[in-house]
Amino acid sequence: MGKKWNWGIIAPGKIAEKFASDLKLVDEVNLYAVASRSLEKAQAFANKFDAEIAYGSYEELAKDTNVDIVYIASPHTFHYEHSLLCLRNGKHVLCEKPMAISSSKIKKLMEVALEKKVFLMEALWTKFIPSFRKCYELVQEGQIGEIKYIQSNFCFMAEYDTNKRLFNKELGGGSLLDIGIYPVFFAMELAGKPDDILASAVIGKTGVDENCNVVFTYKKKGISASLSSSFLVNAPSEALIAGTKGHIRMYSKWHEPTSLEAVIDGQIHHYAFDEPGFGYQYEIEEVIKCLNRGDLQSAEFPLFKSLRLHETLDYIRQQIGLEY
Repeated sequence: MGKKWNWGIIAPGKIAEKFASDLKLVDEVNLYAVASRSLEKAQAFANKFDAEIAYGSYEELAKDTNVDIVYIASPHTFHYEHSLLCLRNGKHVLCEKPMAISSSKIKKLMEVALEKKVFLMEALWTKFIPSFRKCYELVQEGQIGEIKYIQSNFCFMAEYDTNKRLFNKELGGGSLLDIGIYPVFFAMELAGKPDDILASAVIGKTGVDENCNVVFTYKKKGISASLSSSFLVNAPSEALIAGTKGHIRMYSKWHEPTSLEAVIDGQIHHYAFDEPGFGYQYEIEEVIKCLNRGDLQSAEFPLFKSLRLHETLDYIRQQIGLEY
């Protein structure tokens, strides 16, 4: 076993709890510190997940020389600020998606990470889960032939509370950045950057998108993709990718470790992924591999992919008239 990497966590909310739980499934890691604007909240989280130290400010954690890497789990509009704080203090950073609410801020984070020679990755955990890896592998091997159609959605009926993040514009709310990012990622990871994008949305009373629908067209490849997100309905969040020799269906909730079915040349293949934890351990393992090798970004999910993804999200937001 190599070095034990000391992790810090900024903003101990629900996602941070799942992340901290899954940290226990990974070797070579130690949950060293947690920081909240409330010291009491940080101490409660530290006690629950056996962190060594709790801080009542993010600055204290960022300046602690014992912290190697920080997982940032604050609301969307604070991701950039908190990532920048940690990077400038020489910390490696794994930032929850979306890493920032604009591609220009992603560029700035990339510049600072390069300048400080520290690791940076957007925590788009779906990229590393076994079910998505299998889907990606089948596509790359040409098992379903040439891709022609992609469909992906992510929907759930959210509690309408304007003080909480989902419907709060000040906190980067809206379905696109919160859950629509997954279908957009899915299409781009499997088919690349589209030639044309057509987007529409239902903008609610708080000024954020409550429903968002996006169509990607890949003219040269002959591919179309239909992508959607919604806070207004409970519907199966599934994904389908169809090619000239077959198709792959990822069952609900497709963005998490789940089951998938591949129909290849008329033969049905089932794959189930029943493993411990919530699924965050796979992105943690990727980060540890990179740190052990001295890599400053992931070869599997490099920073240019995050930048490309957020340039696309910027364009979609421009089409639907959503500004933060």
